[in-house]
Amino acid sequence: MPQLFGTDGLRARAGEFPLDEKTVLTLGRALARLLMRRKLPPRIITGRDTRESGLWLEESLTAGFLAGGGQAVSAGIITTPAISYLVRTHDFGAGVVISASHNPYLDNGIKIFSHLGTKTPEDWEDELESEITSGAHHLGLVRQGRLEINAGLRQNYLDFLRQACPARPQKRMKLVVDCANGASSELAPALFGSLGFDLITINSRPDGKNINNGCGSLHPEKLAEKVMTERADLGVAFDGDADRAIWVDERGRILNGDHTLFVQALHLKEKKTLKKNTVVATIMSNMGLEKILKENGIRLLRTRVGDKYVLDEMLKGGYNLGGEQSGHTIFLDQSIAGDGLLTSLKMLEVMLEKEKSLSELVRDFKEFPQVLLNVRVREKVPLAEIPGFEVAAAEVRQQLGNNGRLEVRYSGTEMLARVMIEGPDLSQVEELAARLARIIDRHCGDR
Repeated sequence: MPQLFGTDGLRARAGEFPLDEKTVLTLGRALARLLMRRKLPPRIITGRDTRESGLWLEESLTAGFLAGGGQAVSAGIITTPAISYLVRTHDFGAGVVISASHNPYLDNGIKIFSHLGTKTPEDWEDELESEITSGAHHLGLVRQGRLEINAGLRQNYLDFLRQACPARPQKRMKLVVDCANGASSELAPALFGSLGFDLITINSRPDGKNINNGCGSLHPEKLAEKVMTERADLGVAFDGDADRAIWVDERGRILNGDHTLFVQALHLKEKKTLKKNTVVATIMSNMGLEKILKENGIRLLRTRVGDKYVLDEMLKGGYNLGGEQSGHTIFLDQSIAGDGLLTSLKMLEVMLEKEKSLSELVRDFKEFPQVLLNVRVREKVPLAEIPGFEVAAAEVRQQLGNNGRLEVRYSGTEMLARVMIEGPDLSQVEELAARLARIIDRHCGDR
């Protein structure tokens, strides 16, 4: 089981192991060798978000890949799902995104996609990690040369999006887009502007340090204010690499990925295109989603947290709609990756076709009160080894009974323990979540 690679690739503080220059050079060379061993084209496509560390990390990985005997081309600043699309449509052996998604700018990450456009399987990660940790990175690889950038690749991706959802507003429709000062800062205006929407963009002037800084999908409050001020029809917030989308309806209410799944599931079922009348979500999706889907004859399957696990279940079961509450949504008939831009077009398409506002489309979806507490930890101690935790968790589950849920897990990308409780009584779930969070914090909290 890989130790360096989490649920969304390799992520750390830029400049520190394993995102130091020598290690990234070694990773690039290891990737070239892996592709050759597996008889795949030793050609990669790379891209990055807007962090100031992104360029040198991309250059380092590319230099290592070239040293390993491969060829590389860069799409420049581009979204994560764009690389997933381009790697499988342009005969690359793999794709690499330099991004830490929703994390602060000091962090960065490396996400590797297979030739199929999927996140790399664990056996790939095992092989790459073995070379990184073998000491081979002390052999003196040097970063040199310039990236070969192909601007046409971004245009190919935009053309795909326009063809996937050709909806055009027949009347003036105002859209506010929060680009999180990230990878969508140029792509989103180009896309929505070309489709005829009355577009207002915010947080679309990246400076290398302002990505996700009080904006984007983790901080949609200012977007909500802007939607109300501009009397817009819809607000959408992306994260740094634009693989997720969060909404603000015309009334200023913030909505999440569960609302996306609800709207899209009913729409696809009505069109008779929802495969097996099933939606795939994670353990974090609200019980209210499960309830309302069931009332409409739709089954909800749950997986571990992480869009890679959602995708695995979709591929295994032959389902075509899945996603996460955090805003990743996968439309498998069009894309194999969660894509904030594609998801936005899909939501706009339903609004235009039904001539309804987003608030009208989600009116029947009633969420159960849900509390999510993040506890910053210094180490990820197995929960069963935290004194008193299992007893307290059993008591919480007993109190909730069949009317609520408890999920406690460590983040796959950050040093956080996440305590999620939902149930019919908000004050009760707040109290219970705080109790468990205190137990974790006392034992391994980073204070």
